[in-house]
Order: sequence, then C-alpha cells, then structure tokens
Amino acid sequence: MSTVSIDVERLAGDLLEAERTRRPIPPLTEAIPALEIEQAYAIQRAAIARRLAAGATHVGWKVGLTSRAMQELLGVDLPDFGHLLNDMEVAPGAALDLAELVAPRVEPEIAFMLGADLRGPGATIDDALAATSWVAPSLEVVDSRIADWRIKLADTVADNASSGRYVLGERRTPADAVDLSAIELRFTPGGDPPVTATGDAVLGHPAAPVAWLANTLAPLGESLRAGQVVLSGSFVAAVPLVAGARYRAELPVLGAVELAVANPSNGGGAS
Repeated sequence: MSTVSIDVERLAGDLLEAERTRRPIPPLTEAIPALEIEQAYAIQRAAIARRLAAGATHVGWKVGLTSRAMQELLGVDLPDFGHLLNDMEVAPGAALDLAELVAPRVEPEIAFMLGADLRGPGATIDDALAATSWVAPSLEVVDSRIADWRIKLADTVADNASSGRYVLGERRTPADAVDLSAIELRFTPGGDPPVTATGDAVLGHPAAPVAWLANTLAPLGESLRAGQVVLSGSFVAAVPLVAGARYRAELPVLGAVELAVANPSNGGGAS
C-alpha cells in the first residue's frame, strides 16, 4: 500500500503557527485520514528543527501514552515520544501563564536525568536505571495545538506528543534509592481531592518508558545522551489547568514538586 503524499514542512508550519498564536487547528487526520505514524514523526522533526534553528536547545525527551487508559482511548498499544526544549522548562517557584498555551493540562511523572548514554536496541529497565544519574518528581504540562483535543495518535505525534511545559522537583535522588515500580504518588490537582497511584501504572515500571525510548530511537540512528532529561509518563490522567490554582505531586523519598498557575485577576501572581 502506497503512502499518502503530504507536505511535511507546511504541516509543521501550521502547528508552529498554532502554537505561536494560541489558535488551534483542526486535526491533521481529518484532512489526511491516512496519515501514517512515520509521517507524523517527520512532521514533528521538521517543527523541532525549525525551533532549534531559531535558537532553542534540545534538552531531553518526553514519553507519552504510557497508561493503559490513554492507549485504549487512542486505540494503540505503544507509547509515543516528543522532544523537550530549554524554553519548555518552568523554574521551581515560577507561576505559569495560561496565556502562553492553548488548552493545557497537567500530569504527574518521574523525571530521569541521564548520567550516561543509553542506546538501543535491547535496552532494558536495568540498563535505564544504570544510565540514570538521578530521578525527581515532575509535573508535565501537556498542550494541544489541535482544536478541542480531538486527537488521534498521528495528530499528537505530529504535535510533538502534545508537549507544553514541565517543572522538576528540586530534590535529586539516586534511581536505586527506592523501588520505583511500587512507589506511591499523591497528586493534588488544584482544589480537588488528592488522587494516588503507584509506579507500576507507568508501563509496569517508570523506567520502562526510558528503555522503550532508547530502543525506539535506535532505528532512527539516535540515542539518549548523558545530560538529557526524560519525562517517563504520567501515573494518572491529566487534568485541566485553572488560573490561580496550585498543583502538587508528592513521592516518598523523591520529594515533591509544585506548579502554580498565574491568576490574571491579581496581577499575574498565583493565589
């Protein structure tokens, strides 16, 4: 079966313009129902190349669709990945301005900072842990330049796996200091009651997505590099961000991370 012809650069430009103007576009898969995942990653790479050419720096990766619920929602059985750039990181204590984003949601994860390169194929959970310098709690802000989050897998892949912003907890902990598959997360989403989940909700072990990513990048001639951060996927479903609210994730031994959302009604500070 032949692959449908697409204009990779035009579609990458459409997504970047939607991000710049905060005006979402219709799903790519509505206009191109046969859009393939390999083509979606080509669109993703083209958009990232433009951002790097404009001065951004590649600092790491995010793995998405690591929960069974999200995979079932999109009808897939594998995660996806996107790129993290330096302008996506929110400093601890800084307030996030919702006006910078389109339709942001937040989800709690564990971040892995690599102290050594990790190459596939054949990378395992143990390999991922051995290559990790430290882990920390993180909050990833996912955002969609596709209108109303009407996404299929190819849409979110093309849209850099719906990446937006992220914040890392300030405590750095060796990856072997705790059993990450059994660690219990406590996530307090704004003013809502806390929710809990354990690490095995993330592909059975939070390091499994890191190994998966190394193996997935290998056929592309890429690898994970020392000094890169990897957001390994959410423990629970993402929740919408609300102006003035605070979101907090706590993990035993690893500590906590908090994200404050600016409240325009009091001059931009968090309430």
